[in-house]
Amino acid sequence: MNNLFCSQPFYLMRNPIQTYQWGSQTALTALFGIPNPTQQPQAEVWMGAHPKASSEIKVGDAWQSLHDTISAFPQAALSEATFAQFGELPFLFKVLAAETALSIQVHPSKQEAELGFHKENQQGIPLSAAHRNYKDANHKPELIYALTSFEAMNGFRDYPVIIDHIQTINNDTLNALFKSFIDAPTATSLEHAFGQLLALKQKEKMAALDALMTTATENETVAPFSTIARLAKQYPGDIGLFAPLLLNVVTLNPGEAMFLHARTPHAYIHGVGLEVMANSDNVLRAGLTPKHIDVNELVACTSFSPIAETQIKLTAQPTEQGEYYPVTVPDFNIVRYSQAQHVQCNMQSAEILFAVNAPLTVVHGDHELTIQKGESIFIPACTQVYTLHCDGDAVRVSNTTSA
Repeated sequence: MNNLFCSQPFYLMRNPIQTYQWGSQTALTALFGIPNPTQQPQAEVWMGAHPKASSEIKVGDAWQSLHDTISAFPQAALSEATFAQFGELPFLFKVLAAETALSIQVHPSKQEAELGFHKENQQGIPLSAAHRNYKDANHKPELIYALTSFEAMNGFRDYPVIIDHIQTINNDTLNALFKSFIDAPTATSLEHAFGQLLALKQKEKMAALDALMTTATENETVAPFSTIARLAKQYPGDIGLFAPLLLNVVTLNPGEAMFLHARTPHAYIHGVGLEVMANSDNVLRAGLTPKHIDVNELVACTSFSPIAETQIKLTAQPTEQGEYYPVTVPDFNIVRYSQAQHVQCNMQSAEILFAVNAPLTVVHGDHELTIQKGESIFIPACTQVYTLHCDGDAVRVSNTTSA
Protein backbone atom coordinates (compact mmCIF):
# COMPACT_ATOMS: atom_id res chain seq x y z
CA MET A 1 0.00 0.00 0.00
CA ASN A 2 1.50 3.34 -1.04
CA ASN A 3 2.03 5.93 1.66
CA LEU A 4 -0.58 8.62 1.07
CA PHE A 5 1.51 11.25 2.85
CA CYS A 6 4.22 10.90 0.19
CA SER A 7 1.81 12.29 -2.41
CA GLN A 8 1.65 15.88 -1.14
CA PRO A 9 3.32 17.84 1.68
CA PHE A 10 0.33 19.92 2.84
CA TYR A 11 -3.34 19.18 3.44
CA LEU A 12 -6.16 21.70 3.70
CA MET A 13 -8.36 20.82 6.67
CA ARG A 14 -12.14 20.77 7.05
CA ASN A 15 -12.95 20.99 10.75
CA PRO A 16 -16.10 20.03 12.70
CA ILE A 17 -17.88 22.61 14.82
CA GLN A 18 -19.27 21.64 18.23
CA THR A 19 -22.55 23.39 19.08
CA TYR A 20 -22.44 23.31 22.87
CA GLN A 21 -24.98 25.50 24.63
CA TRP A 22 -22.37 27.93 26.02
CA GLY A 23 -21.08 28.80 22.53
CA SER A 24 -21.48 32.05 20.62
CA GLN A 25 -23.89 32.51 17.73
CA THR A 26 -21.86 35.34 16.23
CA ALA A 27 -18.14 35.15 17.15
CA LEU A 28 -16.94 32.67 14.50
CA THR A 29 -18.81 34.53 11.80
CA ALA A 30 -17.46 37.90 12.92
CA LEU A 31 -13.85 36.76 13.25
CA PHE A 32 -13.53 34.23 10.42
CA GLY A 33 -16.59 34.52 8.21
CA ILE A 34 -17.79 31.05 9.20
CA PRO A 35 -21.50 30.89 8.29
CA ASN A 36 -24.15 30.12 10.89
CA PRO A 37 -27.44 30.14 8.97
CA THR A 38 -29.42 28.32 11.69
CA GLN A 39 -27.97 30.49 14.51
CA GLN A 40 -26.53 27.58 16.48
CA PRO A 41 -24.29 28.26 19.52
CA GLN A 42 -20.96 27.60 17.78
CA ALA A 43 -18.70 26.70 20.72
CA GLU A 44 -15.61 24.93 19.38
CA VAL A 45 -13.89 24.26 16.08
CA TRP A 46 -11.90 21.04 16.44
CA MET A 47 -8.64 20.73 14.51
CA GLY A 48 -7.15 17.29 14.96
CA ALA A 49 -7.74 13.57 14.83
CA HIS A 50 -9.89 12.98 17.89
CA PRO A 51 -12.12 9.95 17.12
CA LYS A 52 -15.17 11.75 18.57
CA ALA A 53 -14.98 14.42 15.84
CA SER A 54 -12.00 14.15 13.50
CA SER A 55 -11.03 16.80 11.00
CA GLU A 56 -10.95 15.88 7.33
CA ILE A 57 -8.05 16.57 4.98
CA LYS A 58 -8.24 17.26 1.27
CA VAL A 59 -6.37 14.61 -0.71
CA GLY A 60 -6.47 15.55 -4.37
CA ASP A 61 -10.11 16.46 -4.90
CA ALA A 62 -11.48 14.22 -2.12
CA TRP A 63 -11.91 14.63 1.63
CA GLN A 64 -10.66 11.93 4.03
CA SER A 65 -10.83 11.51 7.80
CA LEU A 66 -7.58 12.70 9.39
CA HIS A 67 -7.99 10.12 12.17
CA ASP A 68 -8.35 7.26 9.71
CA THR A 69 -5.53 8.48 7.49
CA ILE A 70 -3.10 8.82 10.40
CA SER A 71 -4.13 5.34 11.58
CA ALA A 72 -3.22 3.96 8.16
CA PHE A 73 0.16 5.73 7.96
CA PRO A 74 1.09 6.61 11.55
CA GLN A 75 4.86 6.87 11.29
CA ALA A 76 4.83 9.03 8.17
CA ALA A 77 2.12 11.24 9.68
CA LEU A 78 3.44 11.59 13.22
CA SER A 79 7.17 10.65 13.00
CA GLU A 80 8.54 7.40 14.37
CA ALA A 81 9.39 9.00 17.72
CA THR A 82 5.92 10.52 18.26
CA PHE A 83 4.20 7.29 17.25
CA ALA A 84 6.41 5.30 19.64
CA GLN A 85 5.72 7.65 22.55
CA PHE A 86 2.06 8.56 22.02
CA GLY A 87 0.59 6.15 19.44
CA GLU A 88 -1.62 8.96 18.05
CA LEU A 89 -1.65 12.66 17.28
CA PRO A 90 -1.03 13.76 20.89
CA PHE A 91 -2.82 17.10 20.77
CA LEU A 92 -6.19 18.60 19.89
CA PHE A 93 -6.26 22.19 18.62
CA LYS A 94 -9.45 24.25 18.94
CA VAL A 95 -11.01 27.61 18.33
CA LEU A 96 -13.12 28.18 21.46
CA ALA A 97 -15.90 30.79 21.56
CA ALA A 98 -17.52 31.15 25.00
CA GLU A 99 -20.61 33.35 25.18
CA THR A 100 -21.45 32.02 28.64
CA ALA A 101 -19.27 30.29 31.22
CA LEU A 102 -18.08 26.70 30.94
CA SER A 103 -18.19 24.41 33.95
CA ILE A 104 -15.51 24.64 36.64
CA GLN A 105 -13.20 21.74 35.89
CA VAL A 106 -10.18 19.80 37.08
CA HIS A 107 -8.23 17.46 34.82
CA PRO A 108 -6.43 14.55 36.52
CA SER A 109 -2.71 13.87 36.23
CA LYS A 110 -1.47 11.18 33.88
CA GLN A 111 -1.09 8.68 36.73
CA GLU A 112 -4.52 9.49 38.16
CA ALA A 113 -6.10 9.13 34.73
CA GLU A 114 -4.49 5.74 34.16
CA LEU A 115 -5.61 4.44 37.56
CA GLY A 116 -9.11 5.91 37.30
CA PHE A 117 -9.71 4.67 33.77
CA HIS A 118 -8.61 1.14 34.72
CA LYS A 119 -10.75 1.18 37.87
CA GLU A 120 -13.92 2.27 36.08
CA ASN A 121 -13.30 -0.29 33.32
CA GLN A 122 -12.98 -2.99 35.99
CA GLN A 123 -16.27 -1.78 37.48
CA GLY A 124 -17.94 -2.16 34.08
CA ILE A 125 -19.08 1.48 33.89
CA PRO A 126 -19.94 2.28 30.24
CA LEU A 127 -17.88 5.04 28.61
CA SER A 128 -21.13 6.83 27.80
CA ALA A 129 -22.44 6.73 31.40
CA ALA A 130 -23.27 10.17 32.84
CA HIS A 131 -21.50 9.34 36.11
CA ARG A 132 -18.32 8.09 34.42
CA ASN A 133 -15.29 10.24 35.40
CA TYR A 134 -12.57 8.82 33.13
CA LYS A 135 -13.10 8.52 29.38
CA ASP A 136 -9.46 7.58 28.66
CA ALA A 137 -6.11 7.02 30.38
CA ASN A 138 -4.52 10.36 29.47
CA HIS A 139 -3.93 13.66 31.20
CA LYS A 140 -5.34 16.89 29.76
CA PRO A 141 -3.06 19.88 30.23
CA GLU A 142 -4.28 22.88 28.24
CA LEU A 143 -3.13 26.24 26.89
CA ILE A 144 -5.46 29.07 25.93
CA TYR A 145 -4.30 31.88 23.62
CA ALA A 146 -6.66 34.86 23.56
CA LEU A 147 -8.01 36.16 20.25
CA THR A 148 -10.35 38.62 22.00
CA SER A 149 -10.43 39.79 25.59
CA PHE A 150 -10.76 36.45 27.41
CA GLU A 151 -12.00 36.05 30.99
CA ALA A 152 -11.33 32.88 32.98
CA MET A 153 -10.65 31.40 36.40
CA ASN A 154 -7.39 29.54 37.03
CA GLY A 155 -6.09 28.07 40.29
CA PHE A 156 -6.68 28.94 43.93
CA ARG A 157 -6.10 32.48 45.13
CA ASP A 158 -3.56 33.35 47.82
CA TYR A 159 -4.94 32.14 51.14
CA PRO A 160 -5.34 35.60 52.79
CA VAL A 161 -7.48 36.72 49.85
CA ILE A 162 -9.75 33.67 50.17
CA ILE A 163 -10.13 34.31 53.89
CA ASP A 164 -11.01 37.96 53.31
CA HIS A 165 -13.68 36.98 50.76
CA ILE A 166 -15.27 34.36 53.04
CA GLN A 167 -15.35 36.76 55.98
CA THR A 168 -16.98 39.41 53.79
CA ILE A 169 -19.97 37.07 53.29
CA ASN A 170 -20.21 36.48 57.08
CA ASN A 171 -22.60 33.53 56.83
CA ASP A 172 -22.83 31.00 59.69
CA THR A 173 -22.63 27.98 57.37
CA LEU A 174 -19.63 29.32 55.48
CA ASN A 175 -17.90 30.49 58.66
CA ALA A 176 -18.25 26.99 60.11
CA LEU A 177 -17.04 25.29 56.91
CA PHE A 178 -13.97 27.48 56.62
CA LYS A 179 -13.15 27.88 60.34
CA SER A 180 -10.24 25.41 60.30
CA PHE A 181 -8.86 27.02 57.14
CA ILE A 182 -9.20 30.55 58.55
CA ASP A 183 -7.52 29.48 61.81
CA ALA A 184 -4.69 27.63 60.03
CA PRO A 185 -4.64 28.22 56.24
CA THR A 186 -3.01 25.22 54.57
CA ALA A 187 -3.67 23.08 51.52
CA THR A 188 -5.13 20.39 53.81
CA SER A 189 -7.56 22.72 55.57
CA LEU A 190 -8.62 24.29 52.24
CA GLU A 191 -9.19 20.81 50.80
CA HIS A 192 -11.49 19.97 53.71
CA ALA A 193 -13.45 23.23 53.38
CA PHE A 194 -13.77 22.94 49.60
CA GLY A 195 -15.04 19.36 49.78
CA GLN A 196 -17.55 20.28 52.48
CA LEU A 197 -18.76 23.25 50.44
CA LEU A 198 -19.48 21.11 47.39
CA ALA A 199 -21.24 18.49 49.55
CA LEU A 200 -23.62 20.91 51.32
CA LYS A 201 -27.17 19.66 51.73
CA GLN A 202 -29.85 21.60 49.88
CA LYS A 203 -31.08 23.69 52.85
CA GLU A 204 -27.60 24.78 53.95
CA LYS A 205 -26.52 25.30 50.33
CA MET A 206 -29.39 27.63 49.56
CA ALA A 207 -28.86 29.62 52.77
CA ALA A 208 -25.18 30.07 51.93
CA LEU A 209 -26.01 31.02 48.34
CA ASP A 210 -28.60 33.54 49.54
CA ALA A 211 -25.95 35.19 51.72
CA LEU A 212 -23.50 35.14 48.80
CA MET A 213 -25.98 36.76 46.43
CA THR A 214 -26.94 39.41 48.99
CA THR A 215 -23.29 40.42 49.25
CA ALA A 216 -22.82 40.22 45.48
CA THR A 217 -25.82 42.48 44.90
CA GLU A 218 -24.48 45.01 47.39
CA ASN A 219 -21.04 44.93 45.70
CA GLU A 220 -21.97 44.24 42.07
CA THR A 221 -19.36 46.65 40.70
CA VAL A 222 -16.55 45.28 42.88
CA ALA A 223 -14.47 42.20 42.00
CA PRO A 224 -14.98 39.30 42.48
CA PHE A 225 -18.65 39.97 43.29
CA SER A 226 -19.22 41.54 39.89
CA THR A 227 -18.21 38.22 38.34
CA ILE A 228 -20.49 36.29 40.70
CA ALA A 229 -23.44 38.53 39.81
CA ARG A 230 -22.95 37.83 36.10
CA LEU A 231 -22.52 34.09 36.61
CA ALA A 232 -25.66 33.94 38.75
CA LYS A 233 -27.73 35.01 35.76
CA GLN A 234 -26.38 32.01 33.83
CA TYR A 235 -26.31 29.41 36.64
CA PRO A 236 -28.78 30.46 39.37
CA GLY A 237 -28.58 28.37 42.52
CA ASP A 238 -25.32 26.64 41.46
CA ILE A 239 -22.66 25.87 44.07
CA GLY A 240 -20.04 26.99 41.55
CA LEU A 241 -21.05 30.61 42.20
CA PHE A 242 -18.63 30.51 45.15
CA ALA A 243 -15.70 29.83 42.81
CA PRO A 244 -14.69 33.46 42.14
CA LEU A 245 -14.14 33.88 45.89
CA LEU A 246 -11.64 31.03 45.87
CA LEU A 247 -10.10 31.04 42.37
CA ASN A 248 -8.06 33.63 40.52
CA VAL A 249 -10.19 35.55 38.02
CA VAL A 250 -7.97 36.66 35.14
CA THR A 251 -8.50 38.52 31.88
CA LEU A 252 -6.19 37.78 28.95
CA ASN A 253 -5.72 40.50 26.37
CA PRO A 254 -5.56 39.44 22.68
CA GLY A 255 -2.22 37.72 22.10
CA GLU A 256 -1.76 36.70 25.74
CA ALA A 257 -1.80 33.05 26.83
CA MET A 258 -1.95 30.96 29.97
CA PHE A 259 -1.29 27.31 30.79
CA LEU A 260 -3.73 25.15 32.74
CA HIS A 261 -1.90 22.51 34.72
CA ALA A 262 -3.30 19.12 35.64
CA ARG A 263 -5.05 19.06 39.04
CA THR A 264 -5.83 22.80 38.83
CA PRO A 265 -9.44 24.03 39.03
CA HIS A 266 -10.33 26.41 36.20
CA ALA A 267 -13.18 27.69 34.08
CA TYR A 268 -13.54 29.80 30.95
CA ILE A 269 -16.03 32.63 31.47
CA HIS A 270 -16.22 34.63 28.24
CA GLY A 271 -14.24 35.28 25.07
CA VAL A 272 -12.69 33.70 21.98
CA GLY A 273 -9.34 31.94 22.04
CA LEU A 274 -7.21 29.22 20.53
CA GLU A 275 -6.97 26.22 22.84
CA VAL A 276 -4.41 23.43 22.61
CA MET A 277 -4.66 20.35 24.81
CA ALA A 278 -3.49 16.82 25.21
CA ASN A 279 -5.75 14.38 23.37
CA SER A 280 -8.05 13.52 26.28
CA ASP A 281 -11.66 13.91 27.38
CA ASN A 282 -11.17 13.50 31.15
CA VAL A 283 -13.10 16.14 33.10
CA LEU A 284 -13.92 16.28 36.83
CA ARG A 285 -16.48 19.04 37.41
CA ALA A 286 -16.82 21.36 40.39
CA GLY A 287 -19.79 23.59 39.54
CA LEU A 288 -21.50 25.83 36.98
CA THR A 289 -22.98 22.71 35.43
CA PRO A 290 -26.05 20.47 35.62
CA LYS A 291 -23.76 17.47 34.99
CA HIS A 292 -22.49 14.89 37.46
CA ILE A 293 -20.10 16.10 40.20
CA ASP A 294 -18.11 13.40 42.00
CA VAL A 295 -16.92 15.37 45.01
CA ASN A 296 -14.62 12.69 46.41
CA GLU A 297 -12.86 12.01 43.10
CA LEU A 298 -12.63 15.73 42.34
CA VAL A 299 -11.03 16.54 45.69
CA ALA A 300 -8.60 13.61 45.38
CA CYS A 301 -7.40 14.92 42.00
CA THR A 302 -7.12 18.62 42.93
CA SER A 303 -4.11 20.64 44.06
CA PHE A 304 -5.08 23.09 46.80
CA SER A 305 -1.89 25.13 46.68
CA PRO A 306 -2.32 28.76 45.62
CA ILE A 307 -1.16 30.13 42.28
CA ALA A 308 0.03 33.72 42.38
CA GLU A 309 -1.74 35.94 39.86
CA THR A 310 1.66 37.03 38.53
CA GLN A 311 2.43 33.41 37.60
CA ILE A 312 -0.68 32.73 35.53
CA LYS A 313 0.11 34.39 32.21
CA LEU A 314 2.84 32.85 30.07
CA THR A 315 5.81 34.95 29.01
CA ALA A 316 6.35 34.51 25.28
CA GLN A 317 9.92 33.74 24.22
CA PRO A 318 11.23 35.01 20.86
CA THR A 319 12.01 32.49 18.13
CA GLU A 320 12.79 33.06 14.45
CA GLN A 321 10.25 35.72 13.39
CA GLY A 322 7.82 34.41 16.00
CA GLU A 323 7.00 33.89 19.66
CA TYR A 324 7.05 30.58 21.53
CA TYR A 325 4.84 29.94 24.56
CA PRO A 326 6.73 27.56 26.87
CA VAL A 327 4.79 24.66 28.41
CA THR A 328 5.86 21.84 30.71
CA VAL A 329 4.45 18.89 28.76
CA PRO A 330 5.61 17.14 25.55
CA ASP A 331 2.08 16.75 24.12
CA PHE A 332 2.05 20.12 22.37
CA ASN A 333 4.02 23.25 21.49
CA ILE A 334 2.62 26.51 20.18
CA VAL A 335 4.38 29.28 18.23
CA ARG A 336 2.79 32.52 17.01
CA TYR A 337 4.01 34.35 13.90
CA SER A 338 3.07 37.89 12.90
CA GLN A 339 3.80 39.19 9.39
CA ALA A 340 6.57 36.62 9.03
CA GLN A 341 8.31 36.12 5.69
CA HIS A 342 10.39 33.19 4.45
CA VAL A 343 10.52 31.38 7.80
CA GLN A 344 12.11 27.96 7.39
CA CYS A 345 10.21 25.52 9.60
CA ASN A 346 12.04 22.30 10.42
CA MET A 347 9.74 19.55 11.65
CA GLN A 348 10.06 16.77 14.22
CA SER A 349 6.38 15.84 14.36
CA ALA A 350 3.05 16.44 12.65
CA GLU A 351 1.94 20.06 12.68
CA ILE A 352 -1.24 22.11 12.31
CA LEU A 353 -1.12 25.71 11.11
CA PHE A 354 -3.98 28.17 11.66
CA ALA A 355 -4.42 31.53 9.92
CA VAL A 356 -5.77 33.95 12.53
CA ASN A 357 -6.59 37.14 10.67
CA ALA A 358 -4.96 37.13 7.22
CA PRO A 359 -3.78 34.72 4.49
CA LEU A 360 -1.04 32.20 5.27
CA THR A 361 1.13 30.45 2.66
CA VAL A 362 3.35 27.39 3.00
CA VAL A 363 5.89 26.23 0.40
CA HIS A 364 7.75 22.94 -0.03
CA GLY A 365 9.65 22.49 -3.29
CA ASP A 366 7.17 22.96 -6.12
CA HIS A 367 4.19 22.66 -3.76
CA GLU A 368 2.45 25.74 -2.40
CA LEU A 369 -0.78 26.14 -0.41
CA THR A 370 -2.46 29.37 0.74
CA ILE A 371 -5.28 29.51 3.25
CA GLN A 372 -7.49 32.37 4.44
CA LYS A 373 -8.22 33.51 8.01
CA GLY A 374 -10.03 30.85 10.02
CA GLU A 375 -8.61 27.99 7.90
CA SER A 376 -5.99 25.42 8.85
CA ILE A 377 -3.40 23.11 7.31
CA PHE A 378 -2.22 19.66 8.42
CA ILE A 379 1.44 18.94 7.69
CA PRO A 380 2.65 15.34 8.16
CA ALA A 381 6.02 14.77 9.81
CA CYS A 382 7.46 13.25 6.62
CA THR A 383 7.33 16.68 4.96
CA GLN A 384 10.31 17.50 7.23
CA VAL A 385 10.76 21.14 6.22
CA TYR A 386 8.73 23.96 4.68
CA THR A 387 8.72 27.74 4.34
CA LEU A 388 6.05 29.87 5.96
CA HIS A 389 4.75 33.31 4.93
CA CYS A 390 1.93 35.14 6.70
CA ASP A 391 0.45 38.59 6.11
CA GLY A 392 -1.03 38.73 9.63
CA ASP A 393 -0.99 36.38 12.62
CA ALA A 394 -0.57 32.62 12.32
CA VAL A 395 -0.27 29.89 14.95
CA ARG A 396 1.79 26.71 14.59
CA VAL A 397 1.12 23.67 16.81
CA SER A 398 3.34 20.57 17.04
CA ASN A 399 4.69 18.30 19.78
CA THR A 400 7.99 17.13 21.24
CA THR A 401 9.14 13.61 22.11
CA SER A 402 11.44 12.01 24.64
CA ALA A 403 13.37 10.26 21.85
